[in-house]
Amino acid sequence: MTHSEPRYLAPFHPKQVPHFFTDVLVIGGGLAGFRAALAVDPQLSVLVVTKDTLQQSNSAYAQGGIAVAWDPSDCFESHVADTIEAGGPLCDREVVEHVVREAPRRVRELIEWGTRFDKSGDALALAREGGHGHDRIAHALGDATGKEVMRAVIARVQAMPNIDVWEHTFTIDLLTHEGRCRGALVWNRQHGKTLVWAKQTILCTGGAGQIYRETTNPDVATGDGMAVAYRAGAELRDMEFMQFHPTVLYIAGSSRDLITEAMRGEGAHLVDRFGHRFMPDYDPRAELAPRDVVSWAIVSQMEKTRHPNVYLTLTHLDPERVRARFPGIAAICAKFDLDITRDRIPVRPGAHYMMGGVTVDLEGRTTLPGLWAAGEVTSTGLHGANRLASNSLLEAMVYGAHAGEGASRAALAMNDSFRAPPLANPPSAPARQVLDLADIRNSLKSLMWRSVGVRRDAEGLSEGLENVEHWCRYVLAQQFSRPAGWELQNMLTVSRLMIRAALERTESRGSHVRTDYPQRDDAHWLRHLAFRRE
Repeated sequence: MTHSEPRYLAPFHPKQVPHFFTDVLVIGGGLAGFRAALAVDPQLSVLVVTKDTLQQSNSAYAQGGIAVAWDPSDCFESHVADTIEAGGPLCDREVVEHVVREAPRRVRELIEWGTRFDKSGDALALAREGGHGHDRIAHALGDATGKEVMRAVIARVQAMPNIDVWEHTFTIDLLTHEGRCRGALVWNRQHGKTLVWAKQTILCTGGAGQIYRETTNPDVATGDGMAVAYRAGAELRDMEFMQFHPTVLYIAGSSRDLITEAMRGEGAHLVDRFGHRFMPDYDPRAELAPRDVVSWAIVSQMEKTRHPNVYLTLTHLDPERVRARFPGIAAICAKFDLDITRDRIPVRPGAHYMMGGVTVDLEGRTTLPGLWAAGEVTSTGLHGANRLASNSLLEAMVYGAHAGEGASRAALAMNDSFRAPPLANPPSAPARQVLDLADIRNSLKSLMWRSVGVRRDAEGLSEGLENVEHWCRYVLAQQFSRPAGWELQNMLTVSRLMIRAALERTESRGSHVRTDYPQRDDAHWLRHLAFRRE
């Protein structure tokens, strides 16, 4: 960060904005945030702020399910081994075992709270996805697990008298004083800016897929949590590891809808424009190889065939079973006159999940006192360099619960009469010209896809960094008054860290593929790259 870049994005003065006090502030309304809120002691007040509606989060869009060693033929050791095989040696084995062993408990919680998982008779219907050695994916509504899980969890949150939820509330920055997080500066249309003071704060803002032109993520996923944590002085790490989902619907005029991994788990084939099933050419696991392998193979095949996409085909599978298993995807494709039981589905990779983020320990504690974090905004050590399918909702549940419990204990131990510290941020000189924010945002997304996509090299990364640094010089110094400006500043902040990390890691590992350094180099790079604001 340069001297021209401010600590806080927006001006505020304690005598000019309203104040709100809560014991625990949760920033983010996805599964991790709500699970954290539910873990706080009921005698404490909790405020959850989310920048859109309760239904808008990556959690709600999750299709596949939750990975859990549930069936007697499965075991924790196998789930641990599959997770480490996918993520490589950058996975933290202690973290992997911690999360995997808690999985059955967390799934039982969801069932007790009213989540209606799909059944096979009286037992959970368990599916298989790429990278898993067993059928262990608990799913709901066929291909809409996240939607059903969030329905049940939101209902439970709304029934808790100690939890308030503010929708359409943008978190501009974390408030820090004397080396501790003290809450956040937030904004909504009703009250404008508000200083929210909290004994403990939990960051659960999700990922950063919107930094890329092609992504499965909803519009809200702009990396805000990573950016606010960085500005506040918390450590971020593994920022080079963005996972690209291999199969994103690619139709002109459509949103980039995720085509779940479970389709390949059920037997779907990937074919190129000529109908050739190409995955066995790249990996003996074929369509069930981990996501980084499949994404790389698809991009390579697109280049070979000079075609903008490849195709998923289920025409060899039972049509009734296909429609019953994937009703959501069938409905999306039908809008474009595609019948998934007889037509090939055009797909290509898209930015899907951020493995890097705010560094946390086993309890969800960040390096900044008073700040906890859970979910995709974090780097826990569970995913290593490449997340195993359906481990994300599981991580959100486990770390959400622990972060909520840890923040709760810390808040209970504090004096109940806490005061607002004397914080203020003066207004800067007015901007010399009005910026076209949409143009910069679109240019950034295209650049990130081109320079920091499925495959990278030094030339592209250096060019990308030069462009982003230039945009940062005149965008980050400005003070905006609405979320569109703050989102762009956050996207630039996170993009710059991602490019710097990708340029520094001169090897290929998991989702980070350097064509100029194609081999994994454990001798030099079996370590994390960490960033903290100077």
